[in-house]
Amino acid sequence: MTQAPQSTSDVVPSSRSFGLVLVGQIVTVLGSSLLRFALSLYVLDLTKRADVFAGILALSSLPMLLSPIGGAISDRANRQRLMVAYDAVCCVVAAGLVALLATGRASVVVIAVAMVLFGVIGAMETPNTTACVPLLVSQERLTWANGLVQAVQSLSGVLAPVLGGILYAVMGIAELVGVGAVAFGLAALTETFIRLPYKRRPRSASLARTIVHDLGEGFRFTWSDHLVRKLMFAGALLNLIVTPLIIIATPLVLRTVVHASDAMYGVGMGVLEASSILGALAVGLVSKRMRMNTLWRWILVVGVVFVPAGFVVTPMIVKLGIWPSFLGFIACVAVVAIIATIVSIFVVVRVQTQTAPGNLGKVMAILMAVAQCAAPLGQVVYGLGFQAFTGREYVPILFAAAATIVLAVGFRGALRGEH
Repeated sequence: MTQAPQSTSDVVPSSRSFGLVLVGQIVTVLGSSLLRFALSLYVLDLTKRADVFAGILALSSLPMLLSPIGGAISDRANRQRLMVAYDAVCCVVAAGLVALLATGRASVVVIAVAMVLFGVIGAMETPNTTACVPLLVSQERLTWANGLVQAVQSLSGVLAPVLGGILYAVMGIAELVGVGAVAFGLAALTETFIRLPYKRRPRSASLARTIVHDLGEGFRFTWSDHLVRKLMFAGALLNLIVTPLIIIATPLVLRTVVHASDAMYGVGMGVLEASSILGALAVGLVSKRMRMNTLWRWILVVGVVFVPAGFVVTPMIVKLGIWPSFLGFIACVAVVAIIATIVSIFVVVRVQTQTAPGNLGKVMAILMAVAQCAAPLGQVVYGLGFQAFTGREYVPILFAAAATIVLAVGFRGALRGEH
Protein backbone atom coordinates (compact mmCIF):
# COMPACT_ATOMS: atom_id res chain seq x y z
CA MET A 1 0.00 0.00 0.00
CA THR A 2 1.38 3.38 -0.96
CA GLN A 3 0.77 6.59 0.89
CA ALA A 4 -0.32 9.65 -1.01
CA PRO A 5 2.40 12.18 -1.52
CA GLN A 6 1.75 15.06 0.82
CA SER A 7 5.03 16.75 1.49
CA THR A 8 5.41 19.80 3.63
CA SER A 9 5.59 21.87 0.47
CA ASP A 10 2.18 20.63 -0.53
CA VAL A 11 0.52 21.25 2.82
CA VAL A 12 0.44 24.66 4.48
CA PRO A 13 -1.32 24.28 7.85
CA SER A 14 -3.29 27.43 8.67
CA SER A 15 -5.84 27.61 11.47
CA ARG A 16 -6.96 31.03 10.26
CA SER A 17 -7.62 29.88 6.72
CA PHE A 18 -9.33 26.71 7.94
CA GLY A 19 -11.55 28.83 10.19
CA LEU A 20 -12.54 30.99 7.23
CA VAL A 21 -13.28 27.88 5.15
CA LEU A 22 -15.48 26.57 7.98
CA VAL A 23 -17.34 29.88 8.28
CA GLY A 24 -17.82 29.97 4.51
CA GLN A 25 -19.16 26.43 4.54
CA ILE A 26 -21.63 27.28 7.31
CA VAL A 27 -23.00 30.15 5.21
CA THR A 28 -23.06 28.20 1.94
CA VAL A 29 -24.40 24.88 3.23
CA LEU A 30 -26.82 26.25 5.83
CA GLY A 31 -27.82 29.25 3.72
CA SER A 32 -28.57 27.33 0.54
CA SER A 33 -30.41 24.55 2.41
CA LEU A 34 -32.41 27.08 4.43
CA LEU A 35 -33.42 29.08 1.34
CA ARG A 36 -34.36 25.93 -0.59
CA PHE A 37 -36.65 24.82 2.24
CA ALA A 38 -38.19 28.27 2.74
CA LEU A 39 -38.77 28.66 -1.00
CA SER A 40 -40.46 25.25 -1.14
CA LEU A 41 -42.80 26.40 1.67
CA TYR A 42 -43.53 29.53 -0.34
CA VAL A 43 -44.39 27.36 -3.34
CA LEU A 44 -46.68 25.30 -1.11
CA ASP A 45 -48.47 28.47 -0.01
CA LEU A 46 -48.78 29.60 -3.62
CA THR A 47 -50.04 26.34 -5.10
CA LYS A 48 -51.62 24.59 -2.07
CA ARG A 49 -50.32 21.35 -3.60
CA ALA A 50 -48.20 18.91 -1.60
CA ASP A 51 -47.00 17.10 -4.72
CA VAL A 52 -45.56 20.32 -6.19
CA PHE A 53 -43.97 21.17 -2.82
CA ALA A 54 -42.30 17.74 -2.51
CA GLY A 55 -41.38 17.56 -6.18
CA ILE A 56 -39.57 20.90 -6.25
CA LEU A 57 -37.76 20.13 -2.99
CA ALA A 58 -36.63 16.77 -4.41
CA LEU A 59 -35.66 18.38 -7.73
CA SER A 60 -33.35 20.81 -5.92
CA SER A 61 -31.50 17.84 -4.37
CA LEU A 62 -30.79 16.04 -7.66
CA PRO A 63 -27.77 18.25 -8.57
CA MET A 64 -25.80 16.35 -5.90
CA LEU A 65 -25.14 13.84 -8.68
CA LEU A 66 -23.02 16.54 -10.34
CA SER A 67 -20.50 16.48 -7.50
CA PRO A 68 -17.90 14.46 -9.50
CA ILE A 69 -17.81 17.31 -12.03
CA GLY A 70 -17.34 19.72 -9.15
CA GLY A 71 -14.50 17.56 -7.90
CA ALA A 72 -12.81 17.55 -11.32
CA ILE A 73 -13.08 21.34 -11.53
CA SER A 74 -11.71 21.64 -7.98
CA ASP A 75 -8.61 19.65 -8.91
CA ARG A 76 -7.90 21.95 -11.88
CA ALA A 77 -8.86 25.40 -10.61
CA ASN A 78 -7.75 27.60 -7.74
CA ARG A 79 -9.83 26.19 -4.88
CA GLN A 80 -9.86 29.45 -2.95
CA ARG A 81 -11.18 31.35 -5.96
CA LEU A 82 -13.80 28.66 -6.49
CA MET A 83 -15.11 29.18 -2.96
CA VAL A 84 -15.38 32.91 -3.59
CA ALA A 85 -17.05 32.33 -6.96
CA TYR A 86 -19.61 29.85 -5.58
CA ASP A 87 -20.76 32.22 -2.83
CA ALA A 88 -20.72 35.17 -5.22
CA VAL A 89 -23.01 33.28 -7.63
CA CYS A 90 -25.33 32.41 -4.73
CA CYS A 91 -25.39 36.11 -3.84
CA VAL A 92 -26.29 37.10 -7.40
CA VAL A 93 -29.00 34.41 -7.71
CA ALA A 94 -30.53 35.41 -4.35
CA ALA A 95 -30.39 39.13 -5.21
CA GLY A 96 -32.05 38.52 -8.58
CA LEU A 97 -34.75 36.44 -6.92
CA VAL A 98 -35.41 39.22 -4.39
CA ALA A 99 -35.97 41.65 -7.26
CA LEU A 100 -38.43 39.27 -8.93
CA LEU A 101 -40.25 38.57 -5.65
CA ALA A 102 -40.54 42.30 -4.93
CA THR A 103 -42.09 42.97 -8.34
CA GLY A 104 -44.36 39.93 -8.27
CA ARG A 105 -42.63 38.22 -11.19
CA ALA A 106 -41.33 35.19 -9.31
CA SER A 107 -43.36 32.32 -10.75
CA VAL A 108 -43.14 28.74 -9.53
CA VAL A 109 -40.85 27.94 -12.47
CA VAL A 110 -38.51 30.82 -11.57
CA ILE A 111 -38.38 29.68 -7.95
CA ALA A 112 -37.70 26.09 -9.03
CA VAL A 113 -34.82 27.28 -11.23
CA ALA A 114 -33.35 29.28 -8.33
CA MET A 115 -33.61 26.26 -6.01
CA VAL A 116 -31.90 24.03 -8.55
CA LEU A 117 -29.10 26.60 -8.95
CA PHE A 118 -28.59 26.62 -5.18
CA GLY A 119 -28.47 22.81 -5.33
CA VAL A 120 -25.92 22.85 -8.16
CA ILE A 121 -23.65 25.25 -6.28
CA GLY A 122 -23.92 23.09 -3.17
CA ALA A 123 -22.94 20.02 -5.22
CA MET A 124 -19.91 21.86 -6.60
CA GLU A 125 -18.90 23.40 -3.27
CA THR A 126 -18.92 20.25 -1.11
CA PRO A 127 -16.06 18.33 -2.85
CA ASN A 128 -14.09 21.56 -3.12
CA THR A 129 -14.30 22.14 0.64
CA THR A 130 -13.48 18.49 1.38
CA ALA A 131 -10.40 18.71 -0.85
CA CYS A 132 -9.25 21.91 0.90
CA VAL A 133 -9.19 20.42 4.41
CA PRO A 134 -5.98 18.32 4.02
CA LEU A 135 -4.22 21.39 2.62
CA LEU A 136 -5.01 23.56 5.63
CA VAL A 137 -4.44 21.29 8.63
CA SER A 138 -1.66 18.94 9.63
CA GLN A 139 -2.25 15.21 9.21
CA GLU A 140 -2.45 14.86 13.01
CA ARG A 141 -5.46 17.22 13.08
CA LEU A 142 -7.10 15.92 9.90
CA THR A 143 -9.69 13.79 11.70
CA TRP A 144 -10.60 16.65 14.02
CA ALA A 145 -10.98 19.05 11.08
CA ASN A 146 -13.14 16.63 9.10
CA GLY A 147 -15.25 16.13 12.21
CA LEU A 148 -15.96 19.86 12.33
CA VAL A 149 -16.84 19.91 8.61
CA GLN A 150 -19.19 16.95 9.10
CA ALA A 151 -20.71 18.60 12.18
CA VAL A 152 -21.48 21.69 10.11
CA GLN A 153 -23.23 19.55 7.49
CA SER A 154 -25.18 17.63 10.14
CA LEU A 155 -26.12 20.79 12.02
CA SER A 156 -27.27 22.38 8.76
CA GLY A 157 -29.56 19.43 8.18
CA VAL A 158 -31.15 20.05 11.59
CA LEU A 159 -31.35 23.83 11.47
CA ALA A 160 -32.31 24.43 7.83
CA PRO A 161 -35.92 23.16 8.06
CA VAL A 162 -36.43 24.68 11.52
CA LEU A 163 -34.91 28.11 10.82
CA GLY A 164 -36.29 28.14 7.29
CA GLY A 165 -39.84 27.65 8.55
CA ILE A 166 -39.52 30.13 11.42
CA LEU A 167 -37.80 32.90 9.45
CA TYR A 168 -40.19 32.49 6.52
CA ALA A 169 -43.14 32.96 8.87
CA VAL A 170 -41.57 35.93 10.69
CA MET A 171 -39.82 37.81 7.87
CA GLY A 172 -41.54 36.86 4.65
CA ILE A 173 -39.87 35.23 1.67
CA ALA A 174 -38.46 38.35 -0.04
CA GLU A 175 -36.81 39.63 3.13
CA LEU A 176 -35.41 36.18 3.96
CA VAL A 177 -33.90 35.74 0.50
CA GLY A 178 -32.47 39.27 0.82
CA VAL A 179 -30.73 38.37 4.07
CA GLY A 180 -29.39 35.27 2.32
CA ALA A 181 -27.98 37.40 -0.49
CA VAL A 182 -26.14 39.59 2.03
CA ALA A 183 -24.80 36.53 3.88
CA PHE A 184 -23.50 34.97 0.67
CA GLY A 185 -21.84 38.24 -0.28
CA LEU A 186 -20.12 38.56 3.11
CA ALA A 187 -18.97 34.92 2.90
CA ALA A 188 -17.44 35.55 -0.52
CA LEU A 189 -15.67 38.61 0.89
CA THR A 190 -14.18 36.75 3.87
CA GLU A 191 -13.06 33.88 1.63
CA THR A 192 -10.79 36.26 -0.27
CA PHE A 193 -8.52 36.16 2.81
CA ILE A 194 -8.07 32.37 2.66
CA ARG A 195 -4.58 31.24 1.65
CA LEU A 196 -4.39 27.91 -0.17
CA PRO A 197 -1.47 26.37 -2.07
CA TYR A 198 -2.17 26.31 -5.80
CA LYS A 199 -0.10 25.16 -8.74
CA ARG A 200 -1.56 25.51 -12.22
CA ARG A 201 -1.77 22.18 -14.03
CA PRO A 202 -1.12 22.34 -17.81
CA ARG A 203 -3.76 21.04 -20.21
CA SER A 204 -3.51 20.24 -23.90
CA ALA A 205 -7.23 20.14 -24.73
CA SER A 206 -10.36 22.23 -24.22
CA LEU A 207 -11.74 22.68 -20.70
CA ALA A 208 -14.64 20.29 -21.36
CA ARG A 209 -12.36 17.54 -22.70
CA THR A 210 -9.94 18.12 -19.84
CA ILE A 211 -12.71 17.70 -17.28
CA VAL A 212 -13.90 14.50 -18.99
CA HIS A 213 -10.31 13.22 -19.02
CA ASP A 214 -9.85 14.14 -15.35
CA LEU A 215 -13.08 12.40 -14.39
CA GLY A 216 -11.85 9.28 -16.13
CA GLU A 217 -8.57 9.58 -14.27
CA GLY A 218 -10.46 9.91 -10.99
CA PHE A 219 -12.59 6.84 -11.69
CA ARG A 220 -9.51 4.85 -12.73
CA PHE A 221 -7.66 5.79 -9.55
CA THR A 222 -10.69 5.02 -7.39
CA TRP A 223 -11.01 1.59 -9.00
CA SER A 224 -7.31 0.72 -9.22
CA ASP A 225 -6.37 1.63 -5.64
CA HIS A 226 -7.53 -1.46 -3.78
CA LEU A 227 -8.09 0.30 -0.44
CA VAL A 228 -9.99 3.25 -1.91
CA ARG A 229 -12.12 0.83 -3.94
CA LYS A 230 -12.96 -1.17 -0.81
CA LEU A 231 -13.81 1.99 1.11
CA MET A 232 -16.05 3.19 -1.73
CA PHE A 233 -18.02 -0.05 -1.57
CA ALA A 234 -18.06 0.15 2.23
CA GLY A 235 -19.59 3.62 2.12
CA ALA A 236 -22.12 2.61 -0.52
CA LEU A 237 -23.23 -0.49 1.38
CA LEU A 238 -23.53 1.42 4.65
CA ASN A 239 -25.64 4.03 2.86
CA LEU A 240 -27.72 1.25 1.36
CA ILE A 241 -28.37 -0.68 4.59
CA VAL A 242 -27.79 1.50 7.67
CA THR A 243 -28.47 5.15 6.84
CA PRO A 244 -31.80 4.65 5.00
CA LEU A 245 -33.14 2.55 7.86
CA ILE A 246 -32.49 5.40 10.31
CA ILE A 247 -34.12 7.94 7.98
CA ILE A 248 -37.18 5.80 7.20
CA ALA A 249 -37.69 3.86 10.42
CA THR A 250 -37.34 6.68 12.95
CA PRO A 251 -40.24 8.89 11.85
CA LEU A 252 -42.35 5.86 10.93
CA VAL A 253 -41.88 4.14 14.29
CA LEU A 254 -42.43 7.33 16.28
CA ARG A 255 -45.58 8.27 14.36
CA THR A 256 -47.32 5.01 13.51
CA VAL A 257 -46.02 2.47 16.04
CA VAL A 258 -45.34 4.45 19.20
CA HIS A 259 -47.93 7.15 18.33
CA ALA A 260 -45.71 9.84 19.82
CA SER A 261 -47.09 13.32 20.36
CA ASP A 262 -45.76 16.22 18.31
CA ALA A 263 -43.48 17.22 21.18
CA MET A 264 -42.10 13.70 21.63
CA TYR A 265 -41.65 13.33 17.90
CA GLY A 266 -39.65 16.56 17.82
CA VAL A 267 -37.51 15.41 20.73
CA GLY A 268 -36.88 12.04 19.10
CA MET A 269 -35.82 13.53 15.77
CA GLY A 270 -33.72 16.11 17.61
CA VAL A 271 -31.90 13.36 19.52
CA LEU A 272 -31.18 11.61 16.22
CA GLU A 273 -29.64 14.72 14.66
CA ALA A 274 -27.78 15.62 17.87
CA SER A 275 -26.28 12.12 17.88
CA SER A 276 -24.86 12.66 14.39
CA ILE A 277 -23.32 15.93 15.53
CA LEU A 278 -21.94 14.27 18.69
CA GLY A 279 -20.36 11.54 16.57
CA ALA A 280 -18.73 14.15 14.34
CA LEU A 281 -17.32 16.02 17.34
CA ALA A 282 -16.21 12.86 19.14
CA VAL A 283 -14.38 11.25 16.22
CA GLY A 284 -11.14 13.03 17.10
CA LEU A 285 -11.15 11.34 20.51
CA VAL A 286 -11.60 7.79 19.25
CA SER A 287 -9.91 7.87 15.85
CA LYS A 288 -6.44 7.21 17.30
CA ARG A 289 -7.65 3.81 18.47
CA MET A 290 -9.34 2.95 15.17
CA ARG A 291 -7.66 0.77 12.54
CA MET A 292 -8.80 -0.34 9.11
CA ASN A 293 -8.52 -4.02 10.03
CA THR A 294 -10.81 -3.48 13.04
CA LEU A 295 -13.38 -1.29 11.29
CA TRP A 296 -15.64 -4.31 10.98
CA ARG A 297 -16.12 -4.33 14.76
CA TRP A 298 -17.79 -0.91 14.67
CA ILE A 299 -20.13 -2.10 11.92
CA LEU A 300 -20.83 -5.27 13.91
CA VAL A 301 -21.89 -3.17 16.89
CA VAL A 302 -24.37 -1.33 14.65
CA GLY A 303 -25.86 -4.66 13.56
CA VAL A 304 -26.11 -5.86 17.16
CA VAL A 305 -27.77 -2.61 18.32
CA PHE A 306 -30.42 -2.99 15.60
CA VAL A 307 -31.62 -6.16 17.38
CA PRO A 308 -32.96 -4.42 20.52
CA ALA A 309 -34.22 -1.58 18.26
CA GLY A 310 -36.46 -4.17 16.58
CA PHE A 311 -37.38 -5.86 19.86
CA VAL A 312 -38.71 -2.69 21.52
CA VAL A 313 -41.25 -2.15 18.71
CA THR A 314 -42.71 -5.66 18.87
CA PRO A 315 -46.40 -5.81 19.91
CA MET A 316 -45.35 -7.30 23.25
CA ILE A 317 -43.35 -4.20 24.22
CA VAL A 318 -45.66 -1.66 22.56
CA LYS A 319 -48.52 -2.93 24.76
CA LEU A 320 -46.57 -1.86 27.85
CA GLY A 321 -47.09 1.80 26.97
CA ILE A 322 -45.43 4.53 24.95
CA TRP A 323 -42.30 5.10 27.04
CA PRO A 324 -40.52 1.70 26.84
CA SER A 325 -40.73 1.63 23.05
CA PHE A 326 -39.98 5.34 22.64
CA LEU A 327 -36.96 5.46 24.94
CA GLY A 328 -35.59 2.08 23.83
CA PHE A 329 -35.85 2.82 20.13
CA ILE A 330 -34.42 6.35 20.38
CA ALA A 331 -31.50 5.11 22.49
CA CYS A 332 -30.65 2.45 19.91
CA VAL A 333 -30.94 4.81 16.96
CA ALA A 334 -28.78 7.39 18.76
CA VAL A 335 -25.99 4.83 19.23
CA VAL A 336 -26.23 3.80 15.57
CA ALA A 337 -26.10 7.44 14.41
CA ILE A 338 -23.00 8.16 16.51
CA ILE A 339 -21.14 5.08 15.25
CA ALA A 340 -22.20 5.60 11.62
CA THR A 341 -20.91 9.20 11.71
CA ILE A 342 -17.60 8.17 13.28
CA VAL A 343 -17.06 5.40 10.71
CA SER A 344 -17.98 7.75 7.86
CA ILE A 345 -15.46 10.41 8.91
CA PHE A 346 -12.76 7.80 9.54
CA VAL A 347 -13.24 6.49 6.00
CA VAL A 348 -13.10 10.02 4.55
CA VAL A 349 -9.84 10.78 6.37
CA ARG A 350 -8.28 7.52 5.20
CA VAL A 351 -9.21 8.25 1.58
CA GLN A 352 -7.80 11.77 1.91
CA THR A 353 -4.45 10.48 3.16
CA GLN A 354 -4.42 7.77 0.48
CA THR A 355 -5.04 10.17 -2.40
CA ALA A 356 -2.63 12.63 -4.00
CA PRO A 357 -3.72 16.30 -3.62
CA GLY A 358 -4.22 16.63 -7.39
CA ASN A 359 -6.91 13.93 -7.33
CA LEU A 360 -8.57 14.76 -4.00
CA GLY A 361 -11.54 16.68 -5.39
CA LYS A 362 -12.44 14.05 -7.99
CA VAL A 363 -12.00 11.05 -5.73
CA MET A 364 -13.94 12.53 -2.80
CA ALA A 365 -16.73 13.61 -5.14
CA ILE A 366 -16.94 10.14 -6.70
CA LEU A 367 -17.20 8.53 -3.28
CA MET A 368 -19.91 10.98 -2.24
CA ALA A 369 -21.85 10.49 -5.47
CA VAL A 370 -21.76 6.68 -5.15
CA ALA A 371 -22.94 6.94 -1.54
CA GLN A 372 -25.69 9.42 -2.51
CA CYS A 373 -26.96 7.05 -5.21
CA ALA A 374 -27.08 4.11 -2.79
CA ALA A 375 -29.15 5.93 -0.15
CA PRO A 376 -32.33 6.51 -2.23
CA LEU A 377 -32.32 2.87 -3.32
CA GLY A 378 -32.16 1.79 0.31
CA GLN A 379 -34.98 4.19 1.20
CA VAL A 380 -37.20 2.66 -1.50
CA VAL A 381 -36.44 -0.88 -0.31
CA TYR A 382 -37.18 -0.05 3.33
CA GLY A 383 -40.28 1.90 2.35
CA LEU A 384 -41.63 -1.17 0.55
CA GLY A 385 -40.52 -3.39 3.44
CA PHE A 386 -42.28 -1.37 6.12
CA GLN A 387 -45.40 -1.16 3.95
CA ALA A 388 -45.42 -4.92 3.48
CA PHE A 389 -44.97 -5.53 7.21
CA THR A 390 -47.38 -2.95 8.58
CA GLY A 391 -48.03 -3.85 12.21
CA ARG A 392 -44.83 -5.91 12.26
CA GLU A 393 -42.29 -3.14 11.77
CA TYR A 394 -39.75 -5.09 13.75
CA VAL A 395 -39.28 -7.45 10.76
CA PRO A 396 -37.48 -4.95 8.46
CA ILE A 397 -35.42 -3.72 11.42
CA LEU A 398 -34.27 -7.23 12.28
CA PHE A 399 -33.56 -7.83 8.60
CA ALA A 400 -31.30 -4.76 8.68
CA ALA A 401 -29.61 -6.18 11.78
CA ALA A 402 -28.84 -9.44 10.00
CA ALA A 403 -27.66 -7.66 6.83
CA THR A 404 -25.37 -5.35 8.82
CA ILE A 405 -23.83 -8.25 10.74
CA VAL A 406 -23.18 -10.09 7.46
CA LEU A 407 -21.65 -6.87 6.10
CA ALA A 408 -19.36 -6.62 9.13
CA VAL A 409 -18.15 -10.18 8.63
CA GLY A 410 -17.48 -9.43 4.97
CA PHE A 411 -15.45 -6.34 5.86
CA ARG A 412 -13.43 -8.36 8.34
CA GLY A 413 -12.10 -10.46 5.49
CA ALA A 414 -11.83 -7.63 2.95
CA LEU A 415 -9.83 -5.34 5.24
CA ARG A 416 -7.61 -7.98 6.81
CA GLY A 417 -4.02 -6.80 6.64
CA GLU A 418 -4.93 -3.08 6.35
CA HIS A 419 -3.85 -0.72 9.10
